[in-house]
Amino acid sequence: MRKFFSVIGILTLAIVSFIYTDKTMEVAKNFDEIMTTIKEVSKEYYTDPIDGMIIDNLTFVPGISGKEVDTNNSYKKMKKFGEYNDKLLEYKEIKPKNKLEDNLDKYIISGNPNKQMISLIFIVNENSNIDNILNILENKNIKANFFVDGYWLEKNNELLTKIINKDYIIGNLSYNMDYQNNAFAWMDTIIKRISKEKYGFCYSEEENINNLQICSMNKNFTIKPSIIVKKYPLKEIKEQISNGSIISIPCNQIVEQELPTIINYINSRGLEIVNLKTLLREN
Repeated sequence: MRKFFSVIGILTLAIVSFIYTDKTMEVAKNFDEIMTTIKEVSKEYYTDPIDGMIIDNLTFVPGISGKEVDTNNSYKKMKKFGEYNDKLLEYKEIKPKNKLEDNLDKYIISGNPNKQMISLIFIVNENSNIDNILNILENKNIKANFFVDGYWLEKNNELLTKIINKDYIIGNLSYNMDYQNNAFAWMDTIIKRISKEKYGFCYSEEENINNLQICSMNKNFTIKPSIIVKKYPLKEIKEQISNGSIISIPCNQIVEQELPTIINYINSRGLEIVNLKTLLREN
């Protein structure tokens, strides 16, 4: 029995000693010159997150993550070199409130206006020929989005795969934008399987709660564009464009003729043209 209590005593002493040593090292680290410098400068590198905006309970604009210095990981890296170096600072992301993935049941109406980015959606119907548009985008090194109808998808499986492999986003228009059509789920499965994406994209120009709910249940964000081009692409875009705009454009000859000028104009405004995944990203 004495031997037992002796062993317990030794173990207890070892544990207490370990805890004391660990706390001593932690205290020493906090007074280390490298750590104190990291803590002093960390305020300069702190960025507040911008929370996602819910508007009228049905529409949503994504937020942007903030960041803060990861003091412990920064200290570990710098301690190896024996001195403070701001190039070795490590950061932690601060997620915004009202995250994008928690708002599938709302219409996405734009990217965050604090980003100098916009996104182009080309509406692809059964007889649309998008070859010229693709060539223009490729020559301009622009990534955009093609929202395709089920009738077009039936005839263009190979082109669909090619487009996705070039980092364009494929959105789902179902058949005639009827998301209550049973074929919507078939299209959704094909697009997500090829793109290897967890979430997809639906489209709406007017409120339709049934469609919104169906898309949400199938893990699709429903895009409600901030600009819907009708007759005069360049003129309409010039009059309405702003940071975060999501621009819906039909595929026709007028668009093909004006697209190079549209791209040049958007770039002249200091706006970057990106796909939806990039525009809506919160970091």
